[in-house]
Amino acid sequence: MRLRQYDSLRNFLIVARHTSLASAAEALGLTKGALSHQIRRLEAELGFAVFERHSRGIRLSPKGKELLAAAQHAFGQIEEKTLELSGPQDRTLTIGVTTYFASRWLSPRLMDFMRKHPGIRLRIQPMIDLLDLRKEGVDLAIRWGNGQWSDCQIERLFLCPAWPTGNKEAIERVEKDGMDAAFADFTLLRDHEDSDAWSEWYERAGLLPKRHTDTLIIPDPNVRVQAVLDGQGVALNDDLVEQEIKNGTLFRLSPVELSDYGYFLSYEPSATQNPDVTAFMQWLKTIG
Repeated sequence: MRLRQYDSLRNFLIVARHTSLASAAEALGLTKGALSHQIRRLEAELGFAVFERHSRGIRLSPKGKELLAAAQHAFGQIEEKTLELSGPQDRTLTIGVTTYFASRWLSPRLMDFMRKHPGIRLRIQPMIDLLDLRKEGVDLAIRWGNGQWSDCQIERLFLCPAWPTGNKEAIERVEKDGMDAAFADFTLLRDHEDSDAWSEWYERAGLLPKRHTDTLIIPDPNVRVQAVLDGQGVALNDDLVEQEIKNGTLFRLSPVELSDYGYFLSYEPSATQNPDVTAFMQWLKTIG
């Protein structure tokens, strides 16, 4: 069989990265319907489903996972050959991180790396959406979550459990009304539309899940922290808000936590061929 849907195959990779048709369509500048049509045309030509559809969205089918691995490898080889044919380039190592992680954890430690590796030019790329690394020219990203991503290579940097935080008024409501009543009424601040973090936390806490309309999407984690301080809702945070907890401006609302959440290294399979990337990864692991 000769594959004709190469554009759709590339879009399949983008959907797999985002694990959401809606967010992938937005990234590609397409409507959700048009992107869905492209994926179905690809499936029709392949003769098998690359995604499984369910009530909460989509996930890769077993054959879709195999195709994703093969497609990532193939497109990675094309990119490597393109760089090779373009000739030697003066490269800078680009690290993609949120401003939250950069300011609260990475930045205070960077001088140590620069002293140990004076020959590596480093660029910290502030990012909110850390999904499409190639598009942003990022060599290595540091992502928050539970590590369950299929779009690229993932290595755990360190665990940093997430737990609900609120301002003084929120903790007073928990203490007065109890967990069930307070969390039934809180507005939940999420990082993106398809995030399952709060759903996982409610399940572990033994609470009834919240309605989708009781949420506010704030992708930037620093803005999300400020929104909690301003009383716009409650958010899942971690030990990187230690200073606000010590200052008494943020409060931990429950001992229940997402213990498998933390920070993960995210990179394309070909990235480790760059010695600067491996040097930075090794340095991170010694201080993580």
